[in-house]
Amino acid sequence: MANVNGIPVFKLYGETSWPTPDLIHCESIPERSRLHDWEIKTHRHGDLAQVLYVQAGQARVVVEDVEQQVSGGALQIVPVMSIHGFRFSEDIQGYVISLAKPVLDRFAPLLEGKPMAEAHCYLAGEDRAYLEQLFAQLTEEYVLRRPERDLMLQSLLCALLVWISRRARERAQHIAKPRERGMQHLDHLARLIEKHFREHQQIDDYARQIGVSTAHLNALCRQLAGQSALQLVNQRVILEAKRNLVYTSMTIGQVADSLGFAEQAYFSRFFKRATGLTPKEFRLQRREV
Repeated sequence: MANVNGIPVFKLYGETSWPTPDLIHCESIPERSRLHDWEIKTHRHGDLAQVLYVQAGQARVVVEDVEQQVSGGALQIVPVMSIHGFRFSEDIQGYVISLAKPVLDRFAPLLEGKPMAEAHCYLAGEDRAYLEQLFAQLTEEYVLRRPERDLMLQSLLCALLVWISRRARERAQHIAKPRERGMQHLDHLARLIEKHFREHQQIDDYARQIGVSTAHLNALCRQLAGQSALQLVNQRVILEAKRNLVYTSMTIGQVADSLGFAEQAYFSRFFKRATGLTPKEFRLQRREV
């Protein structure tokens, strides 16, 4: 047994060497957890990942400080070197598939992304019967050692990894959709600002044209652009003011008027608040450069 930062590193839990010539190890959850009073204390594996399938009963799962209760019909990924531990109910039923890193490396080029690299719990949902049959077949094939065993094990494992990969992709797409919609709203706002920044519209008006609430629009702007919607509008006004002050001969009053300010004094205060300089000071400074 090795030790990394005080966390035991096992081949399998409680074992210092790989217990089989295979690079795959299959066993039922009760088979090992019963020996440890239904608790697998915190540890990690140096060169293997695991797939834990809870078929029935309850499991308290901790992976990298994230703890959750898992009931029947759930599959937990435990990546290589992740710190993890389990506490099972005495009526627990299910399976643990341990995969040595060379097996993962063999299948990695065939899978989109890295589905075994992230600790996550997937609910079986409508695929529960399929997964239970798949795990049962994997374990049976592992134990019985029939002809063409290695080929069948690899085929069944491939089916399991494809299921995990597809669910991981669905999850990634589900996470990405809100951000994608948010970016679309932000792009819409940018086009509206470009069209209306001289009109001093209220943020409520922009939100209404986009079809979201003002609060949601501001939240999106802060999340995706790091500024409020009003700051984005003001930023565009200041950019246009700077262009006019540097590249045209317009008076400061004319610049203020072109940007929709009723009074030059208000424009000057607005400009200084944003840049630290009055429009006149900014123009003189840039002309001296």
